[in-house]
Amino acid sequence: MSPVRILISAGEASGEMYGAQLIEALLRRSPSLEFFGVGGERMRAVGCDTVVDAKKLAVVGITEILSHVREIYGLFHRLIAEADRRRPNLAIVIDSPAFNWRVARQMHKRGIPVVYYVCPQFWAWRQTRVRLLRKYVTKALVIFPFEEKFYRDRGVDATFVGHPLAEVPHPAIERADYAVQYKLDPEKHWITLMPGSRVKEVRMNLPIMLEAAAQLDRAFEFLLPIAPTLERHWLEGLVGRQAITFVPEALPALWHSRAGIIASGTATIEAAAMSTPFVMVYRVSPLTYIMGKPRVKVRHFAMVNLIAGEEVVSELVQRQFTANNVVMRLNEIIPDGPRRDRMLEGLARVKASLRSLDATDARHAAERAAEAVLELLHSKNRNECGGMPLH
Repeated sequence: MSPVRILISAGEASGEMYGAQLIEALLRRSPSLEFFGVGGERMRAVGCDTVVDAKKLAVVGITEILSHVREIYGLFHRLIAEADRRRPNLAIVIDSPAFNWRVARQMHKRGIPVVYYVCPQFWAWRQTRVRLLRKYVTKALVIFPFEEKFYRDRGVDATFVGHPLAEVPHPAIERADYAVQYKLDPEKHWITLMPGSRVKEVRMNLPIMLEAAAQLDRAFEFLLPIAPTLERHWLEGLVGRQAITFVPEALPALWHSRAGIIASGTATIEAAAMSTPFVMVYRVSPLTYIMGKPRVKVRHFAMVNLIAGEEVVSELVQRQFTANNVVMRLNEIIPDGPRRDRMLEGLARVKASLRSLDATDARHAAERAAEAVLELLHSKNRNECGGMPLH
């Protein structure tokens, strides 16, 4: 009996983390499954043969994608050629819509069922593109509670499985031990800088973050987690001689930090999961912003604000993202007081809303996603092979 193979494509740091969690959950249930596709170190560590490295897809913005189009298409065709050779039983695509909806289309053409885990945020922009999911995706697994209805109302078979970060435990390492490990002063407040996971967005966001850090007095230590899609030596070149401590993981840094300066994206959910007050910032190229802004259909940029339906954290976007504004907003939330308390309460509400809708279901989102994937595989298997089970 030939092995059951799954193509899995995750093109950025957060998607790669979710992909690794999902692979682990699937292998716990069905150890004989084989995985190949797009990913990085985390997915390789759990047994995925990454024929395309996710770092090579780490671009952002309309104009930035255009400048990398030849390389991206080369990687895309390499993945599809490998899929034709290995003939997967199912494909899972995670986030990264610019790349992954094309993967979904090619798998659909080959009669391969497609699961979209962490669906594109078409409810925020380009809502007409929902038709792509409806046409090419067999099952959508969504991670925000309002997404299930949005997609179902538009003809997509969508299920809310919870957010992968909603159940993440607080890091076990104590603050004092963490300080020793990274040579930090435990008497100072720490601030985590998270400029993004892609080269272009880091180039746009990090310099202003560093300028804000320079304006703050020496009572603070600054931590910069290294996203798996980025190289440390490259980040060190951007930082130069400024006193910034590089750390390998975001969650412990956030957990032990008094506040954060966080680029829009999954990192804002990580901060909420760690109960870390923060200022959300973001900047893209002027052309990308001009072209993209008319398509945005939501009131807020920060994901935590979208989920809460109100401004829980401050948003500094484009021209408003200046070092002076960042410092001003940080000074409102670093001291104990009503501003900080309100933000902490709002972040707690956001985190609670990202769990399963069933209060008795304590499973991680990846476990619920794995159950849906295996159910689809079993259904396909019953139709094709008369019900032979997966092992």
